[in-house]
Amino acid sequence: MSNRFRVLLIEDCLHDAVLNLRQLEHAGLQVEHARVESELQMRAALQAGPWDFILCDYHLPRFDGLQALAIYREIGLDIPFIVVSGIIGEEQAVKLIKAGAHEYVMKDNLAELVPAVRRELQAAEERCIRRRTEATESFLASLVQSCDEAIIGQTLEGSIVSWNRGAERIYGYRPSEILGSSFSVLVPHYRPPGPPQILEKIRQGKVVPHFETVHLNKNGTPIEVSLTVSPVRDLRGRVIGASSVTRDISDRKQEEAERLGLIEDLTAALEGLTSSEEDWQQHPAKIDE
Repeated sequence: MSNRFRVLLIEDCLHDAVLNLRQLEHAGLQVEHARVESELQMRAALQAGPWDFILCDYHLPRFDGLQALAIYREIGLDIPFIVVSGIIGEEQAVKLIKAGAHEYVMKDNLAELVPAVRRELQAAEERCIRRRTEATESFLASLVQSCDEAIIGQTLEGSIVSWNRGAERIYGYRPSEILGSSFSVLVPHYRPPGPPQILEKIRQGKVVPHFETVHLNKNGTPIEVSLTVSPVRDLRGRVIGASSVTRDISDRKQEEAERLGLIEDLTAALEGLTSSEEDWQQHPAKIDE
């Protein structure tokens, strides 16, 4: 975390503001600051931000800490809001915390100011990281859910735990019908599931590269598929399951079969023409007759 910060002081007493700044600077924090003492000035300063944290006196000539908190919440900020007051009772302190203040420090105990600031700055950074992580996870979840290919999550025992729209489209099962079932329900009993010991390779953290096989949809119709299976890890890197990506290649297989059939027909036709030509060369008179 950087030691350079911008702090907004909501404080009507210049002397107290200077004491707060000195406390921060003595602890090695390099601060740029602005001081305001009215609602109008506070709104203007917040518009001119950004600020890293706010130090607010509770008693001000034209408004108080609770009103300042209301403005802070109205604007939707998520930076530390710390009340620094000379006279504040327990009841007022509870009201401030309930209203959204992160911490309060008594002016006669400014030694607590820097630890409170550092603690709340760290907490704010963690909240920011958590929001970014949640946004990224939400985006990735949307990508998986909307993918046209079947993306299926399963445990190391083969139980299906996630099922996207692509899987529903290819196999015909709704999530409520398939979640908790064994992956084997998708595999014909007369066909092996694919390369041997797939889940054993997954347990070892290995990816099973794409291979072609046959699966069954909900009504029992065989589907030609291309499948890739990868390990799923937890935050500690331990393998906890498998993720398979399945593509329906039935159309491609049909096209390949049609192309092979056409090639076979052309080959047979050419062989017929070749045989006729050889017969003519060997028995020209017979053919003329």
